[in-house]
Amino acid sequence: MAVTQQLARISAEYLATCRQSANASPDRNHLWDPPSADVLDLDWAPFLLERVCELGGLDDVHGHALRQALGGDSAIDLSFLNTYPHAIGSFGPAPTALSTAQVARAAELLGQVDFPALLAALPADEAEAASLIGNGADKIVGGPKAYLLEHFDAMREFYRCASQRQLLVVLWWDGQGRPHSWLHVSVWGIA
Repeated sequence: MAVTQQLARISAEYLATCRQSANASPDRNHLWDPPSADVLDLDWAPFLLERVCELGGLDDVHGHALRQALGGDSAIDLSFLNTYPHAIGSFGPAPTALSTAQVARAAELLGQVDFPALLAALPADEAEAASLIGNGADKIVGGPKAYLLEHFDAMREFYRCASQRQLLVVLWWDGQGRPHSWLHVSVWGIA
């Protein structure tokens, strides 16, 4: 079973409804089930994306935006989503979220990142690039560059759409391999 990073675009009202459901349910069932069109599976890409940005010399402002887009923020209380037996983040850190203002800022800054230029700073040889990136990048079928570009572009578009719709983004690590995710490319090349 692969553990992958999940992102969901949701409204504040949906989150409040889930919180109310958890509080009203004897087994703390929050009824979390965001629409499949609003869920993004980033696979293992977060670690690799951060490493490429570090190697490519991404500035601190844009680097912070990337880390926040991949890690969320703990300011919004999501403890009700992490309660047994209905925990959504039982395979990693507790779920986190970004407010609509944080989503808008992340979308703006991610939109400014020239990710192909960051990839171009890596060695041209895919095996050398994978070795430099580390974190299992050498296991990506076809090499890491196309994989990472696809995932970065998907994340940037996900945040752009969330910002336009004024939605929150909830992040968690999932070991169930959600089949409804609209992007899933396995690090090992098995979808």
